[in-house]
Amino acid sequence: MIAADVFTTLEVELKPDPSRTVIRPFSFSYPEAFDHQPTRAQDVVARVLALEPETRDRMLRLLTESMDTRHHHAKALFLRRFAEVEGDLGDAKVVEERDRILLGAYYSQEYAFESAALFNPSIVTVPDQDANDDSVRFILSLRGVGEGHISSVTFRTGTWDGGTGLIVDPPSEQGVPPRIESESDGWVRMRADDSEDISETVIFPTLPSQRQGVEDLRLVRFTDHDGVESVIGTYTAFDGTSARGELLRGVDQRTFEMRALTGEMAGYKGMALFPRRVDGRFAMIGRQDSVNLWLLYSDDLFNWEIGTRIMGPKYSWEFVQIGNCGSPIEIDEGWLLFTHGVGMVRGYCVGACLLDKADPGKVLARTPSPVLFPSAEQRGGYVPNVTYSCGALLHGRRILLPYAIGDEYTAFATGSVDDLLSVMEP
Repeated sequence: MIAADVFTTLEVELKPDPSRTVIRPFSFSYPEAFDHQPTRAQDVVARVLALEPETRDRMLRLLTESMDTRHHHAKALFLRRFAEVEGDLGDAKVVEERDRILLGAYYSQEYAFESAALFNPSIVTVPDQDANDDSVRFILSLRGVGEGHISSVTFRTGTWDGGTGLIVDPPSEQGVPPRIESESDGWVRMRADDSEDISETVIFPTLPSQRQGVEDLRLVRFTDHDGVESVIGTYTAFDGTSARGELLRGVDQRTFEMRALTGEMAGYKGMALFPRRVDGRFAMIGRQDSVNLWLLYSDDLFNWEIGTRIMGPKYSWEFVQIGNCGSPIEIDEGWLLFTHGVGMVRGYCVGACLLDKADPGKVLARTPSPVLFPSAEQRGGYVPNVTYSCGALLHGRRILLPYAIGDEYTAFATGSVDDLLSVMEP
């Protein structure tokens, strides 16, 4: 067997959907050279309140008819938005709920968070699997890109039978962005109260560090030394100038917590957490020098000061750089790690390597050729020549590997651990 034959591509594909939107804040002001009093926001308030009451009633009906079909509790959302901007509206007295809803809508906008791309998937099993079912239920995270190249994270659920039987549940037509509930001990607690299904929860940039995007969430089911399991994700926060690693901890489909990683090793993209401690410490795989794979250790999960280069480019398809394609997967033989390599014309291909279980700094074997790569039919896209993943799922000795094509849409492939190991070389 050759590396290109290890995986079988499935027919399931997930494409961007411009009809899925969230309501996010919208702000506006005069250019600095024209700034004056009253402010632009105050001008809008005056214009709205100058309208006849009958006109405002009609505006509210039209707003409700269009928004209520696409968003849970749209009126409540607009009222919250009005409360956020009320202090900037000067001396205007806005008494009636109708007018508060209308003004909240003026300071909001509908945003199609996955209109341009839906890619870079990660996948984990859900808790409480049915013990009598050979299939596994999973949660899939995806990076959505919309207007302004702003990245968010959206979710899907589904079922996989370990073979070619894959079902991805249709997503809800609703999209619910988070809002900050509290901040303590370095954690920012976010809530998407109106979300009734995890496919409705959209992790939209909310913190200043995320202003331009929440990118490439890498999920892992983490089991700590006390046996407690949790879903943890690492992602890249981008503010338009600099990128840094941040951590997400899932609580439920409506609530999650985020915090920045710190330390010398934390200011880089593409960090992926091991699913358990290694020799008593938390461990990650990263690419701290933009070229090589690094093994990182931490005593507290949040501060990452220690790292060692463990693997560099070796084959022509990875001469520019290598990195991980998600968290390491523990198998009998060691740690199975999917990798990506960048070669000619900035082409991204997916490979794999095997790390020693007791000492993952030792690379036991790796694929000399990619196992997934852009085919002739898949070279186009938002970013041409890219095949990429943020995580795979193991069921027995079978692997489900969701992957992105052209930084535009998501496909799926299945294969076996034994076939993959058979094409590796020391």
